[in-house]
Amino acid sequence: MDENQGIIREAAAEDAPQLNVCMQKAYMAYEERMKGKRLPPMDVDYEEEIASYPVWVIEREGEIIGAVILTFDPSCTQVANIAVDPDYQGRGLGRKLLNFAEQKALDRGYVEMRLATHVLLTENAAFYTSMGWEEVGRDDSRVFFKKSLRIKGK
Repeated sequence: MDENQGIIREAAAEDAPQLNVCMQKAYMAYEERMKGKRLPPMDVDYEEEIASYPVWVIEREGEIIGAVILTFDPSCTQVANIAVDPDYQGRGLGRKLLNFAEQKALDRGYVEMRLATHVLLTENAAFYTSMGWEEVGRDDSRVFFKKSLRIKGK
């Protein structure tokens, strides 16, 4: 990754406060659309997330500007959360984080990934589709996606 865009690294416990700020900024951008409702990632204890799940952050000049949180279920890798600070969006960081997550899944032998986004976050759905993800369902508040991963050379 271009160091001007930051470096992806595994999160440490001391990153929790900055990670929380990054996530708050990322999800507050949707506050008006959500009519005052808070999206679940806004109420997460990021110290607990870092302790419990694989979390990677993008750090640029000492500032956390994005992150991806994964879970590795028996059948697939789940993207539990992915976000980029709005001040840094539009620079390909979300794409880099998602590609990084896909590589982590492949490194662990997974051939499928899944994620969900809120139905009102239509630009997220369009982004995932552009990255090769397939919509596989909806409920009242979420759109569900999956992606089949290809192991290099196969």
